[in-house]
Amino acid sequence: MATSRRPTAAKSQRRRARELALQGLYQWLIAGGEVAAIDAQLREHEGYEKCDSVHFDALLRGGIEAAAALDAALARHVDRKTTELSPIEHAVLMIGAYELQHCLDIPYKVAINEAVELAKAFGGTDGHKYVNGVLDKVAADLRPAEVQAARQPP
Repeated sequence: MATSRRPTAAKSQRRRARELALQGLYQWLIAGGEVAAIDAQLREHEGYEKCDSVHFDALLRGGIEAAAALDAALARHVDRKTTELSPIEHAVLMIGAYELQHCLDIPYKVAINEAVELAKAFGGTDGHKYVNGVLDKVAADLRPAEVQAARQPP
């Protein structure tokens, strides 16, 4: 079967961690439940051993624990209540906002790009454009010096 996409390199351990965390956050947004149960279920997922488990823990547990703060950071830049967003886009935005706020070793452009890639893979047709626009504004709020430095002409 031919596709129009270029062949891509193997997924990084962090990308796999983000994908699994996305599944867990989606499940939590849809059905609620205990983070420990969601975590245990995802650890049984085929391919879990190929992910960055530390980053997965941070995104899943940290994302759920910081959900109110993440939604507050997102709320300034979304066009509706976060509870009215598609659960996939909401979870992707939570991951992006979490990385922008808590994973300062990840450049803001990388955090945004990774969220956009998640939205392309799992979200609606143009959801990645929405994710990109929202997270670009969130990055300016959460990492103003880094964003300003990147936007300065050389």
